Amino acid sequence: MVKQTTIKNEVTLTGVGLHTGKEVKMTFKPAPVNNGYTFVRVDLEGSPVIEADANYVVNTQRGTNLEKLGVKIQTSEHVLAALVGCDVDNVIIELDQSEPPIMDGSSKYFVEAIEKAEVVQQEAERVYYVVKEVISFTDEATGSEIIVMPADDYQVTAMVDFGTKVLGTQNATMKNVSEFKSEIADARTFSFLHELETLLDNGLIKGGDLNNAIVYVDKEISENTMKNLKHAFGKEKISVKPNGILDNLTLHYPNEAARHKLLDVVGDLALIGTRIKGKIIANKPGHFVNTQFAKKMSKIIKIEQRNTVPTFDIYKEPLMDVNKIMSILPHRPPFLLVDKILEMSQSHVVGLKNVTMNESFFVGHFPGAPVMPGVLMVEAMAQCGGILILSSVPDPENYLTYFMKIDNVKFKQKVLPGDTLVFYCDLISPIRRGICHMQAKAYANNKLVAEAELMAQIAKIS
Repeated sequence: MVKQTTIKNEVTLTGVGLHTGKEVKMTFKPAPVNNGYTFVRVDLEGSPVIEADANYVVNTQRGTNLEKLGVKIQTSEHVLAALVGCDVDNVIIELDQSEPPIMDGSSKYFVEAIEKAEVVQQEAERVYYVVKEVISFTDEATGSEIIVMPADDYQVTAMVDFGTKVLGTQNATMKNVSEFKSEIADARTFSFLHELETLLDNGLIKGGDLNNAIVYVDKEISENTMKNLKHAFGKEKISVKPNGILDNLTLHYPNEAARHKLLDVVGDLALIGTRIKGKIIANKPGHFVNTQFAKKMSKIIKIEQRNTVPTFDIYKEPLMDVNKIMSILPHRPPFLLVDKILEMSQSHVVGLKNVTMNESFFVGHFPGAPVMPGVLMVEAMAQCGGILILSSVPDPENYLTYFMKIDNVKFKQKVLPGDTLVFYCDLISPIRRGICHMQAKAYANNKLVAEAELMAQIAKIS
């Protein structure tokens, strides 16, 4: 099993936002397991958090732009691509402006910063979505298409054709994420001259210069345009190279444009929120088609995760029987609601309860049509969590566990006499100061029957 990763140390970069032209400081910080990538606007009151989630994409003009409750993050794709390319799962990205620094228009400097911060493993296992059949999305207006097909690793192929002689048709492929740092990260963003003129006329690239964007000259440069370019970039002289790009830049690769489009695909698909085992083929990719595909994949994955029940061998010898459980928990029948602990690690626990007609609560809870009360399912999940947290101290018999918070409780199916309940509790964040924050789920008859987000704290018996 592959473990989740974060960074060991904080690391900060400073620069200018491409479109805002504002100085910005960006800090990568370590994050707990299952955090994913989260942006934090430290310049705003309350330091609001925006998760890197495809459902927060509001605009894809000149970059992938996120917005949550009125708080914005612009051009997120190069930063996210670097995190994926460095094989990092959980990072907090603090910004004091809405837009990360453009740097040289690639992911190179972000990759270098992440490597400097040092990638480290965490306790929880990484979750993958294994592609089993072809999934596709097509933008009928542009003919752009992205498909994903089964493969053992995350692979990406980008094919670009802008219908211009100066750029032509280009392809780029990443056969494994390990290739990103050396083959993709330093591919810089690019623009065509006709697009650049429009952006300059509308004041939309205030932080641009010839060092952070390749400009393909797809038309003759008029004297007026040359004058505007010199003024915009603060250059006394600008010329066109034989390969059709403005000077002051040398291409890293003949197919640098295709490699950068691949970089964008990696960054935009990070918004799915789950690692993919499959091969992506992107034909004429762009931020709109990329993020629409990400939204589609995110929806498919969430539906499958809801319907997927983990498998446990309920007949194997338990890690803890009921007597061992009672040596840890203070609960006793009829309020002890866990019969076995099947497995446990530092970050999760799996428990079991056999529901029988002899349960005391069936006497008064719908006696003519007995149904296990939902609140007792939550209590049973909490008792499993209590075993996990109490196992972190050397003398659990001297502690009690108290609820602090219960959120997002959902009941999906009825639990009846004769059912076997399996509880799975997974830490959302590491146990600190005796506080346990976990996601809990209950299964019966190969179905999810209940789930809740629980927070509890242990306290020593005085």
